[in-house]
This record gives sequence, C-alpha cells and structure tokens, in this order.
Amino acid sequence: MQEVNGAAAGFVVPCRGAGCRAREAAGRGKQHRRPAQAPALLCTACRARLGLELMRLPDLYEECALALGASGPRREKVSGGPLPGMPFNATAADVRTALMGVLSTWAALVVQERGAPAPRRDTAALSRFLLQHVGWLATHPAAGELSEEIARVVRRARRVIDPDAARQVAVGGCVEPGCTGSLTAAVRAQAPHEPAEITCDADAAHHWLGHQWLQLSRRVRPGTDARAAAGTVAGTRWISAADIARLWGIAPGSVYRHASQAQWRRQTRTGRTYYHEADVQRTLESRKATANTAG
Repeated sequence: MQEVNGAAAGFVVPCRGAGCRAREAAGRGKQHRRPAQAPALLCTACRARLGLELMRLPDLYEECALALGASGPRREKVSGGPLPGMPFNATAADVRTALMGVLSTWAALVVQERGAPAPRRDTAALSRFLLQHVGWLATHPAAGELSEEIARVVRRARRVIDPDAARQVAVGGCVEPGCTGSLTAAVRAQAPHEPAEITCDADAAHHWLGHQWLQLSRRVRPGTDARAAAGTVAGTRWISAADIARLWGIAPGSVYRHASQAQWRRQTRTGRTYYHEADVQRTLESRKATANTAG
C-alpha cells in the first residue's frame, strides 16, 4: 500500500484543517478533529471550507478597497490615489497586501511543484488557479498551514469590512443528516436588535436564525461540545433575558414586557432571572406569525 505523508493511502488520519484545529482548541483534545482519508490531510468539511474561502477572497479584496477611506486605524496618505492627503485606512491596505501575498505564495508553490503554468497576478486569477488544484493541495504536507493562512486572512478582511464583527460561539456538530460540519453562532454585541445567526462550516445552506436555536439545539449530535444559550434542569430549558434578546433580535426591554404581559414562568439563579422556554417560544412565535400576517 502506498505511503503518503506518513500514512498509508486509505488510512484515516486526524484532519489538519483550520476548522478542526479550532474544534481541538475549543475541546482541548485531538478527538475533536474530524477524520481525513489519506492521502488527504483535510477532512471533507475543512476542504469544503477552504474552497468556499478561496472563492470569496477576490470579493473580499475588492470590498477592502472600498474600505480604504473608511474608519479604522488611519494615516495620512501623501502620495498616490485620487485624493492625496485624505485619511487612509492602513488596516484595509495591509489586509489587501496580506491577501495578495497569501494567494501568490501558494500559487507559486503549485507552479514549482506541479509544473503548472503560472496564473496572472490578480486575485481572481490566483483564486481560480488554487481552486483548480485544491484537491492536490489537500494532500500536501503543508495543507494545514494553507487552511490556517486562508482562514486567517478571511477573518482579517471581514473585520475590516465589518468592524462590528460578530462574536463567534461554537455550538456543536451540524444537525443535518450526513453532514460532518460544525455549527457556529454569530452574536453581535453592538447590534442587539439583529438576531444571532447559526451557520455550518461545511455547507452554507445549513443556516438558521437565532430564534430557531431552541428547536435546533435539541437535535445537536450527542458527544459534541454544544453550548445552548439556556440552562436545562430536569428536562426544562430556562433562558436568560439577554439570550432571548440576542436569539430573537428584540430589545431587552421588550423581553421584560412580554414576560410581564404573558406571565412567563421564571426562576432566579445566582442573581439572574431565567424564563421558561415553552412560554418564551409560545409568545414570540405568535408575535412573529402576527407580524408576517400583517406584512
């Protein structure tokens, strides 16, 4: 049997991808890494994530260009550009440089090791080129470093485009049958009226809004590091006002108003008040249905 990257082809090895490394860091153990089928060193989910991020990089590069004059760490731009002397977003410029550098470096590796014709040096061409070779790259000894670098530059670009970046909270394994991805909840502390979003790192179609989490959390695969936004006592889920506001995208004051008007059951633990899931669900689902009918 052929030996590839230290493992015989067909053997299962721990994934080296960015997603699985994050799972390992969150769970403090290699058992949280998904398996990769040698000779690949990336699992199906991390390879899919790598492809999606490579596809997104050209757009992120252009969106960072639009942010060059926006808020952020600034310095005076004294030469070049249409308006010399205008404030210049140094972070956006640095991210664009880093993004182009990452794409160019990995494209050069493919050209050198595979003898492929060098692509044009622009983000769209470089991204397409790497996507064409992503299967080979997933088997390369540096596949883990590629996955990490691409994920890192994507995060940096998104922070430039949206400085109010959502806080990412690990939820657990994807609940869709056959999906090996991981779910992450994005919560915006500075935008309390926007509901949290729960997405899968393997399939963008697996996507839920925060208020659907109460049903979704009951389906999370056993053995994952699921972190529901509510406490569970004797089969009953109790939810804090802050989590209700984030999950449903409503103001905290509205939570207390609904709790009072609908007489939600409540309990107090360590100085915080928690509300009964069934009461919350009944009131807010009814409110949503009424709003949709009126619309």
